Amino acid sequence: MKIQIINGPNLNLLGKRQPEIYGNAGFDEYLKTLRELYKDMTIDYFQSNVEGEIVTKIQETGYDHDGIVLNAAGYTHTSVSIADAVAAVPAPVVEVHISNILKREEFRHISLLAPVCSGTITGFGLDSYRLGIEALRVIHATRQNKKYKV
Repeated sequence: MKIQIINGPNLNLLGKRQPEIYGNAGFDEYLKTLRELYKDMTIDYFQSNVEGEIVTKIQETGYDHDGIVLNAAGYTHTSVSIADAVAAVPAPVVEVHISNILKREEFRHISLLAPVCSGTITGFGLDSYRLGIEALRVIHATRQNKKYKV
């Protein structure tokens, strides 16, 4: 499988930004852990603070990857353009969030992406990304008419 992880604005500051919400670990270290755990997969990574760059990356990888794990961060609640890009590509997209967005400010309770994603994982820290990859494995196995193995 070939998986694309896309992180949105301010997630380049993981490990520094609000550690009480997002933890102390940076994403680069966690990405190494994911790649070690999923040696049978190609895991590509992209982060941008720019909405249009995220749209472009979804369009670029949504046709040649088996799935996308997307943490659009603040754009989750505001970006019709990112939602439209997700809806336009055939690759399944799993929306993830490090924090439980339903336990935070009310404006974070609304996701414009959830209706066009295969599913949403929220509130499990950086492990939300691993759970997103697992969800994509299930989707991929189902599409291939194979049994999913834990």
